[in-house]
Amino acid sequence: MTSGISTESIDFGPLQIQYDDRVLRPRPWTAQQSSWAAELVAAAPDGPVLELCCGAGHIGLLTVALAARPLVCVDASEVACDYTRRNAELAGLAALVEVRHGRLEEALDEHERFAVVIADPPWVPRAQVGRYPEDPVTAIDGGPDGLDLARACLRVAAAHLLPGGSALLQVGTRAQVDRLTGEPLHGLELREVRELDGGVLVRLDRPA
Repeated sequence: MTSGISTESIDFGPLQIQYDDRVLRPRPWTAQQSSWAAELVAAAPDGPVLELCCGAGHIGLLTVALAARPLVCVDASEVACDYTRRNAELAGLAALVEVRHGRLEEALDEHERFAVVIADPPWVPRAQVGRYPEDPVTAIDGGPDGLDLARACLRVAAAHLLPGGSALLQVGTRAQVDRLTGEPLHGLELREVRELDGGVLVRLDRPA
């Protein structure tokens, strides 16, 4: 994509995802987030899917490959957004996908509503990012307790979910889940937590 930058490719479920070292390498375990999100989409009200902090777009793209809905992807990294567009084209999903480069709080119109929100924020506590020298700092730095962007994602999800819709949030540890869900959830209700080998997934619903 840029001279001197080496593009890599990884299989993610049936998709081929491209990225480079400016973007977080897709983690295979997160395909489980896509599968769960696709299950939620199948039972959700009519409406598009939103992916926040999309990175290379793999989690949202696999979701709508499994359960066809329009998808809006948001990321603060222009490089990540470029790869999401490229990966949507490679997957034959470009007609379903809109990619927006910008801050979470500024990327959506106040009246937009979504059936399912997928959120993949950075969740490594800032003091620990040095443990992962292969990862771009901005893609993993979640602030002092790792939850700054997770909190922002929850605020956006709460403002834009349809009644009866679900948010599926990725964080690092059960302790982070407990801390986050001990704070205001902005009208969302905690429904389920799944602890996986690479991280933790949290489902929160907006009551119908």
